[in-house]
Amino acid sequence: MRKYLEPFVTIGLGLGLALSLAQSSVAQQNPVTAIDIALEPDATMMQHAMDANVVLLNDFPKGFALDATHHPHISILQRFVRTDDLDKVYAAANAVLAKEKPATWTLKAYKYYYIPDPPVGLAGIVVEPTEDLHRLQNELISAVKPFTVKTGAPAAFFSEEDGHDIQKSLILYVASFVPEATGKHFNPHVTIGVGTQTYLNKMLTQPYPPFSFFVVGASVYQLGSFGTARKELKALALPR
Repeated sequence: MRKYLEPFVTIGLGLGLALSLAQSSVAQQNPVTAIDIALEPDATMMQHAMDANVVLLNDFPKGFALDATHHPHISILQRFVRTDDLDKVYAAANAVLAKEKPATWTLKAYKYYYIPDPPVGLAGIVVEPTEDLHRLQNELISAVKPFTVKTGAPAAFFSEEDGHDIQKSLILYVASFVPEATGKHFNPHVTIGVGTQTYLNKMLTQPYPPFSFFVVGASVYQLGSFGTARKELKALALPR
C-alpha cells in the first residue's frame, strides 16, 4: 500500500512547497504597508464632507466619490510599516486610544483648504488642531516607531490599477509625514475630494461657518491614491 501512496505524498509535498513559495513571494513583494491611523467623524461632519464632495465631482468628474472605499476620516498618523508587524501596530494604537479616549472630545471644523497638484488640488475641511489632537499624534508616533520603515513602493498601497494610480508625491508625503505633517505642521482635516485649482481658489474665498462634531470611531487603513483611506485593515477600540 505504501508504494501506491508515495506518488500522492510526493505530489502533496510538491503542492505544499509551491504554496509556501507563493506565500513567500507575496511577502517579499509586499513587505511594507502604507497605513493611516485615523479618527472617524460623526454624522455631522460626514454630511458636510459628502455635500462638498458632490460639488467637487461636478467641477472635476475625474475625481473620487466619498464612499465605502474612500472613507471620510481625520488622519492622525501616516507611516510605512513592516507588513509582518501590523498586528503589533494595531495593539500599540489601541493602547494609545485607551489612554486618550478621543470619543470624549469635541472638535471644531472651521475652513476649507487644498493641496495643489496643478491643474487640480486635493481639498479638505480643516479641523482645529487642539492640544488633545497633538498629544494623540505624538503618542502614536512613539508607539508605532519600532515598526516603521523609511519609505515604500506603490505595492505598499491599496490599488486596483497595479500601482499605476499611486502618485510619486503621495509616496514622498507618507515617507516624510513625520516631521513634515506633525507637530507645528499638523493640519488635521477631512479630505473631501479633488477639484480644479480655479474652482478651489474661489471656494477658499467663500465664508465657512464653523461647526462642532465628535469622533465616533478609529481605524487603521491602507492608503490608496490621493492618500484616501481605501481599505480598513483594523477597526480600533474607542473607549469612553
